[in-house]
Amino acid sequence: MERITVQTQPIEGQKPGTSGLRKKTDVFMGPHYLENFVQAIFTGIGGVEGKTLVLGGDGRYFNDRAAQVILRMAAAQGCARIIVGQNALMSTPAASNMIRIRQTDGGIIMSASHNPGGPKEDFGVKFNTPNGGPAPEEVTNRIFDATKTVTSYDILVGEDIDLATLGETRLADMVVEVVDPVADYAALMEKLFDFDAIAGLLKGGFRIRFDAMHAITGPYAKAILEERLGAPVGSVVNAVPSPDFGGGHPDPNPIWAKELMDVMYGDDAPDFGAASDGDGDRNMIVGRGAYVTPSDSLALLAANAHLAPGYAAGLKGVARSMPTSGAVDRVAAKRGLDCYETPTGWKFFGNLLDAGRATLCGEESAGTGSDHVREKDGLWAVLLWLNILAATGKSVQQMLDDHWAEFGRNYYSRHDYEGVDNAAAEGLMDNLRARFDSLPGQSFAGRTVASADEFAYDDPVDGSHSAGQGIRIGFEGGGRAVFRLSGTGTVGATLRVYLEDLCEDPAAMHRDPQEALSDIIAAADAIAGISERTGRNGPDVRT
Repeated sequence: MERITVQTQPIEGQKPGTSGLRKKTDVFMGPHYLENFVQAIFTGIGGVEGKTLVLGGDGRYFNDRAAQVILRMAAAQGCARIIVGQNALMSTPAASNMIRIRQTDGGIIMSASHNPGGPKEDFGVKFNTPNGGPAPEEVTNRIFDATKTVTSYDILVGEDIDLATLGETRLADMVVEVVDPVADYAALMEKLFDFDAIAGLLKGGFRIRFDAMHAITGPYAKAILEERLGAPVGSVVNAVPSPDFGGGHPDPNPIWAKELMDVMYGDDAPDFGAASDGDGDRNMIVGRGAYVTPSDSLALLAANAHLAPGYAAGLKGVARSMPTSGAVDRVAAKRGLDCYETPTGWKFFGNLLDAGRATLCGEESAGTGSDHVREKDGLWAVLLWLNILAATGKSVQQMLDDHWAEFGRNYYSRHDYEGVDNAAAEGLMDNLRARFDSLPGQSFAGRTVASADEFAYDDPVDGSHSAGQGIRIGFEGGGRAVFRLSGTGTVGATLRVYLEDLCEDPAAMHRDPQEALSDIIAAADAIAGISERTGRNGPDVRT
């Protein structure tokens, strides 16, 4: 192959968000766009000469082509070895595990996570550091700086590498090692969980349904749930990864996983249902007629993780993102565990996990995980749930009822306003900031504001400071509303409003969350002027 140097110039807007750079697929396919960003990654990590990297993606449209570009650029710039998933596929948690067990210099993951895929939808690229986790701000800042100064990149010109055949080949002087993307991840799961107990549960007639949403976890779930644990063939549905995710939106929530919800709330529903997202790092848990919010799932897993072999010694601590409900805080308080509140973005958990301060972490956006990797992990959460259900013999609803009886219930919901005009969204946030001093003591929709501030985080491990991480409005009695502009969208702004209220009345534990939160919802709208400023009568998505 011929090595050439291509002249280019900086492209505006290549700033990584909470987990890499995400744009419309046709933007990434534009002249030099992907190459510029990959070059910025290489520059930001001090070059790739002599290094070993992991490469994989969720199989969305352009995944295969982008992989070939990345491989040719890495080879042209002296990379020693790239470990790539067969057909350039690898879930995000599996990639994190591969980085860790092979002790590589990091990895490049091609994914826009839960965003839709296809020629007119979204694509993304992110770099994970040698600990297996998303690059921290210090690294992403270097990458962003490099996007503003890039003038050329080296690349090989020639035929595509065969990524369908397992084994090693060479691309110039670089070794390309094509691996089974499932095997090492499945082996890790077998170490953490009691597969015999779960298999016994399934053999006893306990029925499950796992919706892979035409995304990357399909092959993983088929291999583990059906082939290793003995769930009947067909228990895993939508299991073949599709470049456009079957035309759907691979976000595991009751809106986009409606097919699963209909089954779980229908006649003759299975005992347990679950779904995962585009790149396999998110999860949704549903029992027969019982939806489990991500915040409740994190709290319940924290309270019961010791029932799985990998966590039998207990937890070192727990951590949650700031917008996530305080349900896990109540578990930590009762169990004597340290509890950390971080900004949104899995990278903020990395230091806590590496330092041994936390074992379980979670985000309200359907992400839970532990110190087994440095990413959230959808299938891991499903297996931990199944291990707990096998150990207790309880149903999902019984687990929820018992948990709320012991710890209380944090009613919780997130309202997403998608594609909001950027200026309107920023104006809403600026108006809230300007009223931090005047809001406390005022009443809205019958709720009195107790506090108003903007969350900032000082990392207890490395002392780094992260400001501007979301606006918090606390109400008397324990309720709160959080306002945040998301960094995962690709068009306009997504305003996320997180709503929460604590219930300790045993007679009021089974209300509909939207009804239970109605006064908090009304107060949040009145305080922020959401309808007036966005022109929306309601959110696009309620979860």
